[in-house]
Amino acid sequence: MLRLDNDSQEQPSLWETVLPPELFQMNEELTQVDKLLKDERFLALFQQKFSTGIGRPTTAVATYLRMMYLKYRYQLGYEVLVKEVKDSFAWRRFCHLALDESVPDSTTLIKLTHKYGEETVKTLNETLVLKLKESKVVRGKKLRIDTTVVESDIHYPTDTGLLNDGIRVVTRAITRLKKLVPGIGRQFVKHTKKAKKLYLSLMKFMKGRTGQDDKALRETRDKLVEISEKVIVDGQAVQTELDLPQEKSALVKGLARRLGGWLEAVEKVVEQTKEVIRGNRHLPRRLVSLFDIGARPIRKGKARVDTEFGRKVLLGETDHGIISTYEVLAENPADVTLLKAGVRGHRHLFRKRLKAVAGDRGFYSQANEDWLQDNRVRKVSIPARGNISEARRTYQKQSWFKRLQRFRAGGEAKISLLKRKFGLRRSLLRGDAGVKIWVGQGIFTHNLWQAARIS
Repeated sequence: MLRLDNDSQEQPSLWETVLPPELFQMNEELTQVDKLLKDERFLALFQQKFSTGIGRPTTAVATYLRMMYLKYRYQLGYEVLVKEVKDSFAWRRFCHLALDESVPDSTTLIKLTHKYGEETVKTLNETLVLKLKESKVVRGKKLRIDTTVVESDIHYPTDTGLLNDGIRVVTRAITRLKKLVPGIGRQFVKHTKKAKKLYLSLMKFMKGRTGQDDKALRETRDKLVEISEKVIVDGQAVQTELDLPQEKSALVKGLARRLGGWLEAVEKVVEQTKEVIRGNRHLPRRLVSLFDIGARPIRKGKARVDTEFGRKVLLGETDHGIISTYEVLAENPADVTLLKAGVRGHRHLFRKRLKAVAGDRGFYSQANEDWLQDNRVRKVSIPARGNISEARRTYQKQSWFKRLQRFRAGGEAKISLLKRKFGLRRSLLRGDAGVKIWVGQGIFTHNLWQAARIS
């Protein structure tokens, strides 16, 4: 049964009437955020989607939202968050928890985060921006757009490292299944120690590589591929045994489903490793992690040529530093193809108020500029790429164009702030849905923090 808020907020507990009020005093930031989150529209969203009249009472939505704010604002783990809320009178008051109430467990918060999902977080962001628009805190007349990369929580990928990971996780899953289902997997042979030994020897070769040991490198890599293929064949045999009609527990079904995913991923790693051995190093859908299939290798478009492994994120920021629109992208599309999506996301909230758009030269194309002007965006400040004509140079030297470019440059600082202070450097939730939740929660926390500063 869904609970929107704690009843303890209406009547203070005995301890709160006895202890000094200074202990419960929240700082100015938390006071303003608490005031913002008291808007009934935030709670109504959960009531529409998750309300039910049966079952045990859930953790109050008001408590959950405030605890998530503290988590992303101070970049705390779930267990540390619970401990800090328990120990702080002010944080208890902020989270609408009386002194005699228990703090939600870390596992409860994790389950609720996945239950509510990325769409709920995105709607929360839109509700907050609309609230700021109605109170005329933000006008939405200008927009700056940029992209960044949110890294996945994975190690640096190599083909041999992925093969070693695949052998390990498949073996681990089958070992657990053999304990739960007697009689299956009798022909399965563990190769984890041998694979680990080969992988470590390969790392030693790479560190002291002189060019004379290329043959040893190839032989070691071929052996890892051979072991991986054996593990795949044996794992598929175990899958066939599990497919036989027999009663299975939910745990066994879950492990069997997970084993199928591992086998499919390892099979793909074997194929891409063989392609690399043949000399083909340009693989469009290269797998970079067994644990986050959707992560992509993305090259930075700066002076450095570092590669990040994660997902590209489109950010649209309006006046007063409020992020009005964002989107976690599945692949690594060129920035020039993303301008329309950013503008439409902003206009979804602000309708016809948009008058100026600023972006870097990666978003420029004549078609994009014409589309913006056709949609009544009067000032478009996106520098053209390559050699430009004298007329274009004169156009870009206008004072309003330069002013909007200075406004656009502030987006770099905003991205840095989001990565340093709100967790967007690396997503600790995996998978497409997990990264969308992580990014949405970080941006929602930032917008609350920024709104508290400017309100």
